[in-house]
Amino acid sequence: MTVDSNAAARTPRKRTAAKKSAKKSPGVGAPDLVQLLSPEGRRVEDPAHAEYAAFVEDITADELRGLYRDMVLTRRFDAEATSLQRQGELGLWASLLGQEAAQIGSGRATRDDDYVFPTYREHGVAWCRGVDPTNLLGMFRGVNNGGWDPNSNNFHLYTIVIGSQTLHATGYAMGIAKDGADSAVIAYFGDGASSQGDVAESFTFSAVYNAPVVFFCQNNQWAISEPTERQTRVPLYQRAQGYGFPGVRVDGNDVLACLAVTKWALERARRGEGPTLVEAFTYRMGAHTTSDDPSKYRADEEREAWEAKDPIQRLRTYLESETDTDEGFFAELEAESEALGLRVREVVRAMPDPDPMAIFENAYADGHSLVDEERAQFAAYQASFSTESDSDSVAGSGGN
Repeated sequence: MTVDSNAAARTPRKRTAAKKSAKKSPGVGAPDLVQLLSPEGRRVEDPAHAEYAAFVEDITADELRGLYRDMVLTRRFDAEATSLQRQGELGLWASLLGQEAAQIGSGRATRDDDYVFPTYREHGVAWCRGVDPTNLLGMFRGVNNGGWDPNSNNFHLYTIVIGSQTLHATGYAMGIAKDGADSAVIAYFGDGASSQGDVAESFTFSAVYNAPVVFFCQNNQWAISEPTERQTRVPLYQRAQGYGFPGVRVDGNDVLACLAVTKWALERARRGEGPTLVEAFTYRMGAHTTSDDPSKYRADEEREAWEAKDPIQRLRTYLESETDTDEGFFAELEAESEALGLRVREVVRAMPDPDPMAIFENAYADGHSLVDEERAQFAAYQASFSTESDSDSVAGSGGN
């Protein structure tokens, strides 16, 4: 499989009878949308957004190529994981297709001492934090409960309960503020999670306690089958006003804008200026998860319009036209992406089955008598299978 940022656009799709009209989305020059790189791959100069643009003013060609590499490899990993699920190697997979710029841009804005609280789709952010991508797949294969040590990369385990990680992030941010640290926290969630009470509580506590946290909402416009307009009457970033802290809407398919705005928001947090809500306006080009069929609720015309804004192709066009990036770079990256896909497949298939008794570990820090009792009962239950198997074997041989 070769890396191709436009592969999704050429994949045959079942035409649907869906009558939903394509959503109107903010375009170039929209006053409420921070955009530094247009869908055509040209730099956007907007005086109204100069404060954000300053954070990427000195970005080098090598750094731009690094962002491009991050997005391409993240997409390749994501595609391989989707294929593995379709082949029965994973129980489920939540694709990030189309959201690479939002994740790579924001992820590269963080410092090593910042702490990240993801949901279950932040594969690109995990890549930026140095988490081996194969470690993301253990949970989806059902062989572990996470796959990595959160403290090794300051990247929390994936959170399946929608929106609850924003509370964890807020509490952590309040804690490091009391410790006097100058680091920051970033919490990721989607437009669907923005309707959860946990998110509202997080906004309240972070504002009241001036917590150094950035709420990064990836608005991919669909909470499974529910469009954003079924959840809010105003753009999501405007909700921050009611809690007393800034909200910014950024073009989520523009990696430069996502990098710049997230850097700006994290610096605010580190200076003690409190929380920020960043709404990355993007699009989920794939299904919500591999158990979902978006053709039942989403018109093909809508997806086609967003494929023209592909975040990877956008940066590639800029690299080809405005930097000294040659075809050798893209060829080497294609080979690297193929090697990554092969490694992911080999590692997943070699993952050992978990120890059945591991479920009782780390339930309590100092142990618990009830857990010990349950462990013993479960061990006896497991042992009964081998005993029955041995008895059947003896019976089958006539007892000799």
